Amino acid sequence: MKMKCTYRLLVLLGAASCLLVLLGITGDVSRILDLGRCSSVSSQNSPVSLPLLSRSAYNATPASPTSKPAATKRPQHLVTRWEAAAVGHGNREKITRMVLAVVCCGDRLNETRTMLKSAAALSHSPLTMIVFTEETLKSAFTEMHSSWPVEVRFRITLDLHSITFPPGQDAATWRKLFKPCASQRLFMPSLLHEVDALIYVDTDTLFLAPLEHLWGHFSAMNASHMAAMAPEHEDLATGWYNRFAKHPYYGRLGVNSGVMLMNLTRLRRFGWEEYVVPIYKFYRLAITWGDQDIINIIFHFHPDKLYVYGCEYNLRPDHCMYMSVCKTAEIRGIFVLHGNRGTFHTNKQPAFRAVYQAWDEYQLGQDLRQDLYYPMQRFLLKASNTTCGKIHHAFLKALSSIVRLR
Repeated sequence: MKMKCTYRLLVLLGAASCLLVLLGITGDVSRILDLGRCSSVSSQNSPVSLPLLSRSAYNATPASPTSKPAATKRPQHLVTRWEAAAVGHGNREKITRMVLAVVCCGDRLNETRTMLKSAAALSHSPLTMIVFTEETLKSAFTEMHSSWPVEVRFRITLDLHSITFPPGQDAATWRKLFKPCASQRLFMPSLLHEVDALIYVDTDTLFLAPLEHLWGHFSAMNASHMAAMAPEHEDLATGWYNRFAKHPYYGRLGVNSGVMLMNLTRLRRFGWEEYVVPIYKFYRLAITWGDQDIINIIFHFHPDKLYVYGCEYNLRPDHCMYMSVCKTAEIRGIFVLHGNRGTFHTNKQPAFRAVYQAWDEYQLGQDLRQDLYYPMQRFLLKASNTTCGKIHHAFLKALSSIVRLR
């Protein structure tokens, strides 16, 4: 009799848990309840499930916590050691090879090559550049790499990948989700199974400091962090997510995925892609910014998995179009400039266009001070009467420390 009562109590508790989920009760409740009990498939390795979403409902198979991938020999140029990310916080190791990933489709070829040039010029550690691109553009990237000085090609390897999505996915839908092919980044954990960690950037970004500064954030991530990004905004009065979003998002202001550190090993363990498709299907009519919204939704429910760095690592026109709101950029300088919404190619923000022009004209192997820093300074001074141009010193600060050392 005692066993029957215990069994009935467990059944009632399980039913109550499912009812709370169906009623949309989230927050602390969803963290306490094992929402997997509402599904016929469960996984000990599954983090807190999303409300109203069950993996089994979409025939997804959770990853087993005890299963190990088959041993494969990695290509030497893809073997990476990211500082302390795998061996414990605080144990700093020498960087042996960084990995930078980008997705290029359509008319983004020139700005992608300019971004890669900026990464190559300012970094000094061995680096693998992974480019997902269309077949017709691959030869252009090969020619770009071949044209670089021998010492740069010796340090930096180029890996070209075709635009592809995992089996069973509607490739056409994912390709046009937001910017052409941008959603490719959502599937990198499975497409790059031999890579431990990487920095993903949008094509419309430029480095103004060595890539090592950004890569170093892997060492600051704790054992639960599986990605890192900067906030979408700094000011509630002008924030997009807090004013307009019709779906959950990270924190008070959301995060911007244009510059994203991805610990692929932890993303795979988490079962990242098992969340992506159900979230898209559930929220597809509410999302505006495509894959970035999907990323925000996941980290809304799993905030402990995200490490957030400052806006100086992803400075966009929103940070200075009305007034300067990224104060750390004014103090430390801008490390990564993100010219989203075509800012590098229009006159809406001349300061952003000035930086792009300087990098576009610079050739690898030229003097950084004479052929990059001084031209950029001249172009920025012409834009000093604009809102973003008023903080032209921030655009030059990190770069100025580099040219003094070389």
